[in-house]
Amino acid sequence: MTTLLGSPLMPVATGREGAARAELLELDGRLVGWFRLEGGKRRGAIGPTEGEIIERLVRSACDAGVPVVGVLATSGADLTEGVASLHAWGRVARVLSEASGQVPIVLCVTGPCVSGPSLLLGLADAVVMTDDAFAYVSGPSTVAAMTGRVLSHDELGGSGAHRLRSGVATLVVEDADAVTWAVADVLSYLPPNNCEAPPAYAATDAVERLCGTAADLVPATPTASYDVRGVVADVVDRDSFLELWPSYAPNLVTGFARLAGQSVGVVANQPQQLAGTLDIVGSQKGARFVQWCDAFNVPLVTFVDTPGYQPGKDLEWRGIIRHGAQLVHAYAAATVPRLGVVLRKAYGGSYIVMDCKTLGNDYCCAWPGAEIAV
Repeated sequence: MTTLLGSPLMPVATGREGAARAELLELDGRLVGWFRLEGGKRRGAIGPTEGEIIERLVRSACDAGVPVVGVLATSGADLTEGVASLHAWGRVARVLSEASGQVPIVLCVTGPCVSGPSLLLGLADAVVMTDDAFAYVSGPSTVAAMTGRVLSHDELGGSGAHRLRSGVATLVVEDADAVTWAVADVLSYLPPNNCEAPPAYAATDAVERLCGTAADLVPATPTASYDVRGVVADVVDRDSFLELWPSYAPNLVTGFARLAGQSVGVVANQPQQLAGTLDIVGSQKGARFVQWCDAFNVPLVTFVDTPGYQPGKDLEWRGIIRHGAQLVHAYAAATVPRLGVVLRKAYGGSYIVMDCKTLGNDYCCAWPGAEIAV
């Protein structure tokens, strides 16, 4: 496979040998700050040296206004360093938090990522995992001691668990080579920092073309099912739709695409899952994605086809009011251009939540036969 990574342009180091490597380099022709925790050296444990190297890399990337990419294969904090190792990953957490929203942050897991440092994954805009990677805060031995339940690494925190259940994994790929391509693909839709516009590409389709496939996919019957991803793929530029978190909260589709060569963020109800209703995890997924797009100047296109919120005592007790409001707030606070398309039905409160005109949508249209109702 042809590599996308160029030679390091500026190594970042502390003068001390450690398990971390960091440099500013080119990824698919774009400058990024790249750090790696190498699992073969002290099993990638994070100590003071590693923390300082990563901290300097993130600050250098922010100063240069370029994305941060980290590849993690770490056994956690370096126990030989004592409490200093806890402060080490705490420093990394702080600098990543400061960088959040300034430059895109993509973290990749190619092996274990356990204990406290696994929390760093939650600070990234996107997380790419390989099939055989795993990540967790408390390992199988701790779980067995505290609960009596015996679980494998994969059952507890494998890529499948984070792809389907936790939503930690934005994308799951086959191996380390595929990780690089996935990162380059995600970053191709984003600007290098929050002060610039996303990159524009030559349009692959005529803007005036008819979307006959999309029209055929949406049934006239309000209760019939269909795959909204087919509609999205037909409307946006050909082969430009990159779905993110495809298996997590599948009742709400999110991803990047291009319209006339311009990057857009897509949010769409999925009638194939839970009839397109909104629930807690769907609201969380949508809110986070909308905020990500807003932070990096990516316009939003929302495809609406939902009968409302998923009902049930369990959802009410778990806080669907709070979590549903996260999506409302994300849309209402977004300052990027926002377009809405009502495909078939928009009922009740979910009509408001899915970026209606009242929330500040810039342009809203409806297909023939679409219904907006209480």
